[in-house]
Amino acid sequence: MSVAKDERARLCDLLAEVGPDQPTLCAGWTTRDLAAHLVVRERRMDAAPGILVKPLAPYLDRVQAKVAAKPWNELLRLIRTGPPVYSPHYLLDDLVNTPEFFIHHEDVRRAQPQWSPRPADPRRDRALWTAVRRAGRLMFRNSPVGVALRTPDGREVAVKRGPNTVTVLGEPGELLLFAFGRDQAEVGFEGEQAAIGALRGLARGL
Repeated sequence: MSVAKDERARLCDLLAEVGPDQPTLCAGWTTRDLAAHLVVRERRMDAAPGILVKPLAPYLDRVQAKVAAKPWNELLRLIRTGPPVYSPHYLLDDLVNTPEFFIHHEDVRRAQPQWSPRPADPRRDRALWTAVRRAGRLMFRNSPVGVALRTPDGREVAVKRGPNTVTVLGEPGELLLFAFGRDQAEVGFEGEQAAIGALRGLARGL
């Protein structure tokens, strides 16, 4: 099973366990809202562009609200069975769904009390390191300082050239979460304090 499929299954299992009304790290979203987002993203090609294109967001919101009204078990079934063959996510599963489902899995996990990072998994961590290297330049595009990402075993990538470079230290999954704007990521920083403050205050992500 690929990392994307594994994270999808684990997320569905967790959603089934916690139910539809739990908080997530996505501001203002319950687990039901998050589930509806995942269904729309993969199955409603007419509405999904609104995730990235702001003028289309009102239509996305209307469609997502209707999807969210579906029975909880139906939402979970639609997520668990994966994207239909007509969806771009079907062909690009590993590329686009590895970071998507890892991040949203953690959005649910880390909104629960007494969470802790999962143990290292070499296969998963290799896939997440690839994902954060691919996404890093986009996620940190607006940084006023240079940004490098480094893992504990010494892998490093510069994702933004600029003055007063800050190095963000962490496991690949934690770096990915930080890049996508999750402040619950367990990361450290090397650099000037003012530059670190500027980076931490940056609106990261899409």
